[in-house]
Amino acid sequence: MAKFYHIAAFQAFTAFAATSVQAQEAVTISGTVQNEAGESMPGATVFIKGTFIGSSTNNEGKFILRADFSQLPVVLTVSFVGYESREVSLSQPDNAVQVKLKQNATLTNEVIASASRVEEGILQAPVTVEKLNTQQVERIPTADLQVGLNQYKGIDVNSSSLLMNSLSTRGFNSAKSERLIQLTDYFDTQSPSLNVNTGNLTGLPELDVESIEIIHGPASALYGANAFNGVLLLNSKDPFVTEGLTVRVRGGQRSYLDGQVRYAKKINEKLAFKVVGAYLTANDWVANNYSASSLFVEPNNNAEGSPLGYDAVNRYGDVKNTFAPNQNRAATPTSPSYTVNPELYGKSVFMPGFDEKTLIGNDDQAKSLKIHPSLSYLLKSSVKMTVGVNYNRSTASYQGSSRYRFRDFGTNQFHGEIKGARWFLRGQSVQDFGAKSYDLSFLGSFLQTSPVADGVTTRSVDRYFGTYNGAYTAARNAGASMEQAQTTAQSRANDTQLNPNSERFQQLRTQIINDATPGRGARLSPSSLLNEGNAQYNLPLAENTDLIVGGAYRKFRLGSNGNLYSDDAERIQNHELGGYAQLTQKLLNERLKLAVAGRIDNFKNFNAAFSPRASAVYSAGTNKQHNFRASYGRAFRSPAQLDQYIRLDVGQVLLLGNVEKGFQGYRTTVATAATIGGAQSNPAVLTPFEYSAAALKLERLSTYEVGYKGTLSEKLALDVDYFRSYYNDFIGAQRFIGNRDGSRPTAQQLLAGSSSSFTSGDTRVLQVWTNARQEVRTQGAAVSLSYNVAQALTLTGNYSLNLLDKSNLPDNFQTFFNTPKHKYNIGANGLVARHLNYAVNYRWAQGHLYELPFAVGELKDYSSVDAYVGYSVPKLFTTFQVGGSNLLNKTNTQVYGGPNIGRLVFAGALINLK
Repeated sequence: MAKFYHIAAFQAFTAFAATSVQAQEAVTISGTVQNEAGESMPGATVFIKGTFIGSSTNNEGKFILRADFSQLPVVLTVSFVGYESREVSLSQPDNAVQVKLKQNATLTNEVIASASRVEEGILQAPVTVEKLNTQQVERIPTADLQVGLNQYKGIDVNSSSLLMNSLSTRGFNSAKSERLIQLTDYFDTQSPSLNVNTGNLTGLPELDVESIEIIHGPASALYGANAFNGVLLLNSKDPFVTEGLTVRVRGGQRSYLDGQVRYAKKINEKLAFKVVGAYLTANDWVANNYSASSLFVEPNNNAEGSPLGYDAVNRYGDVKNTFAPNQNRAATPTSPSYTVNPELYGKSVFMPGFDEKTLIGNDDQAKSLKIHPSLSYLLKSSVKMTVGVNYNRSTASYQGSSRYRFRDFGTNQFHGEIKGARWFLRGQSVQDFGAKSYDLSFLGSFLQTSPVADGVTTRSVDRYFGTYNGAYTAARNAGASMEQAQTTAQSRANDTQLNPNSERFQQLRTQIINDATPGRGARLSPSSLLNEGNAQYNLPLAENTDLIVGGAYRKFRLGSNGNLYSDDAERIQNHELGGYAQLTQKLLNERLKLAVAGRIDNFKNFNAAFSPRASAVYSAGTNKQHNFRASYGRAFRSPAQLDQYIRLDVGQVLLLGNVEKGFQGYRTTVATAATIGGAQSNPAVLTPFEYSAAALKLERLSTYEVGYKGTLSEKLALDVDYFRSYYNDFIGAQRFIGNRDGSRPTAQQLLAGSSSSFTSGDTRVLQVWTNARQEVRTQGAAVSLSYNVAQALTLTGNYSLNLLDKSNLPDNFQTFFNTPKHKYNIGANGLVARHLNYAVNYRWAQGHLYELPFAVGELKDYSSVDAYVGYSVPKLFTTFQVGGSNLLNKTNTQVYGGPNIGRLVFAGALINLK
């Protein structure tokens, strides 16, 4: 072991000595970058080709860097957003380099690395990809960066609160983004406990975003099993290239305040650092849908406005009681006798519960705090090491199986990378913290089932239904009709519900929110860890033949103290291991690019899976400006950690993980008095209701895609694609009546469970995630156009079509497709007189069915007008900004059971000191 350390120390010393000698050989070169009109171009990037040595131009368009001329020539790569990149070859040091860039108004010269995991022109990408540059990011006017991405074709963003957003492509939208992976500098930013990407709460502050790339469709062949319907990649700015101090401050409606700061410094030619911080706060959007919950969610629900009460989407604690003869009870010291009126037998009565605003109370502020320091060191000119920490804390509302208030929820991310010209090694450790988060459904229910006062056993729920029964009986005895009696009973009973303005309500609310005890408290305090590492090497086999190979390993250690997962004794451990390769061949004078890729992933709970991809891109035209692509890809989705290990009792249903032996039970339609009663003497009557949920396995997706991306003229760009997808072993949530241990209930167990409407005991209404036998088929198309009229005006438009084929699906089959059939964007942007830049966009989406375990219902058509205006004053190094989202305050509800995302207007300033 001592010998190993001596060798490592010698290697480190040798590397340091080599880099020191190399630094001594470097000499200064400098110059100016201008456009064709001879105007300086601040912010242009200049790199020495084949190295990580680079810089950016200052406010006068000037740059300076150091280069090693021991190997000639030294080639400078110069680029700027919206202009053609140029290479300048130097045979000797030059301090008067002059570079002029030609405008590329269609942005078709962009370089991406996400689609093939190696750099390539965006026109030659084998699959559908969108890219945003720094200027486009700056013009996004929404409070959360990701919300602005719905302006681009084929991208849907679902908002469950101001800062909690989820991105999807090609259907199956969700508030929890479970089919798309989100990466920052190729590091996964998901919450290990929840397996969700929480919008940009764990991503980059906008000031540090260099670019954003979005892959549409399956990408498992290169990114692993959960790159099912796409990849979102945020690339950060390099402190060696983008130095200086940048500050952005915005304020606006809803007490909106957003402050960001970035400071980057190159200490010497080898060492640079940056510190990025961001803080945002505003009044959060609160959900207020009081329609009756779907029968998928509450099978015994009553119609909205029923005098029996009903379960409302955004009311919590609307506890149900189905009256039965066995509910009769004798008087106690704190409770009167209780004899159920026979006319109420089989009737389900609901308490009114509490709305979201009431339960959240003073927790109604959306907040986000990010502190991201990092340090970069050049081991040599072509090898860079970076280490960093991402500290994130936030408050927002999230929707999945319930509505949750994430209060001070956060992640600590420690990451490191060593990267060469053709290889990289990356590793990270992420831990999340539930902090003071809580479940609104739990909070509402436990308020109702708490004693009405200290020292007594009578609960609010007992008092409510006792009052209802007594008032109903009295009204009927007074000659009222059944409906009149129900109305009277409801009014009298509602008066007994806990008053939100009372001291007792506030006392219980505080107590329940801070209690993480399962079955008693609403607090969610998961704290799980994700450790992962990955590596890749690019091996050129011949002049036009390349091979990349790579591998990845990740390990989850799940912890919730038993209030989210079944981890009563110790953390649950889960792991995944994968390896991939891709072979690329260019033919016909590099006009035809063929690629095949494949990845094998191994899982703890599932069989190994192989994900292949094959693609072809043909570039036509004098300048290869017309690019036709076709691809086939197969992907696998590993069930989320929650799907595998959840154990969450939400009262009316018990959610359980499903990775062991599966479940046997009965469909919920068995829960009628006649069926259960008849089963006591003849169990055979239960046979038609039998239901089985096999243990989970991987979901499979096969997608065929064709597309075109190119320029029809110097000013007109077109991107169009068509896809057809086939989903097998589709993962979805199913509800049925079964035993906790997975066994099928006996007739006697059904009878016992029915006394509590299957809300307690061993026989419950269960919800588990399982695989559907039916193949789910979808298809769609998207088209986008960009026309540059002049520098002051670029017109944009896109249209997306998504279709779900229901021809082979049974009635009431839940697909969770959650996607508008038709959606379009129309926009304009430009730069006026070099100082005024603007962007405006109108987005419209057709209403559609939205399904989540928490709520199921129809969304209305939704739309938004978003705009941004920035005016720069170079002498002050400042850009003054005004912008807003949903300026017309139209219907903009994207998640059923979530809030309407209304108007938010801001004003602010961006200060940039190089």
